[in-house]
Amino acid sequence: MARIVLSIEYDGSAFEGWQSQPHGRTVQDVLQAAVREIAGHEVVLHCAGRTDTGVHATTQIAHFDTDAARPLSAWVRGVNAHLPHAVSVHWSQEVDEDFHARFSAEARRYRYVLLNQPVRPAVLAGRVGWHHAPLDLAAMQAACAAIIGTHDFSAFRAASCQANTPVRLMHLARVGRQGNCLHFDFAANGFLHHMVRNLVGALLHVGKGEAAPDFMRELLRQADRRLSPPTFAPDGLYLCGIRYPESHGLPARGQLFVPPAISGNPCEPESRSVD
Repeated sequence: MARIVLSIEYDGSAFEGWQSQPHGRTVQDVLQAAVREIAGHEVVLHCAGRTDTGVHATTQIAHFDTDAARPLSAWVRGVNAHLPHAVSVHWSQEVDEDFHARFSAEARRYRYVLLNQPVRPAVLAGRVGWHHAPLDLAAMQAACAAIIGTHDFSAFRAASCQANTPVRLMHLARVGRQGNCLHFDFAANGFLHHMVRNLVGALLHVGKGEAAPDFMRELLRQADRRLSPPTFAPDGLYLCGIRYPESHGLPARGQLFVPPAISGNPCEPESRSVD
């Protein structure tokens, strides 16, 4: 058996999340069906991070096992020929059997792209979040400092989260502005269910002037989701990449694809190095 890794991009608004469902309208379902056409047998894909309905990915990593002898190009061009337009395989690579897309990952990175203008988006609807009123960028930047490091993120954890522990190591948390778009960047060793959307919701609470920057530190201390602002919309959330140990031999330049915060094309590459 060979273990094959795929790097995948998809528009989450076209699917009901990653994880396979009986109705078949998920990213995993359409990918498994497409890979089956090339492999000639049933496959099960294991991904680095299961995304929710409406959440996008510029670099999702998944693996599957097969006894079919195919050139690596077949797992890209061949699979893409059987996929809907909203999902595409970027590259494939064979790895050792000790690689696992989820459990071998050292870090994951997300970006939330928020359009900050009085009028809601039309062309970018579903691809960016939106907030109509001005936001205090400096206050949100100051608030980000509190969540860097190892913390109990229970305040930002969905009630349905099944993780064994709410403790995560946050490597990167920052907010920037480009034109009328804000971009919220997070990288951590792992994320809880709805964690990024809950972090964005809390930071917007600060940006709107409804709380001081210390609000984030207080939420961490209280460790109570009921005291936190509502979960923000999924529209502008992108899984941008996964970092793995170099020993697995995956292309470093292919492990990160960050959408810039611009009005127009939020999927144009900004960086190819993993933080």
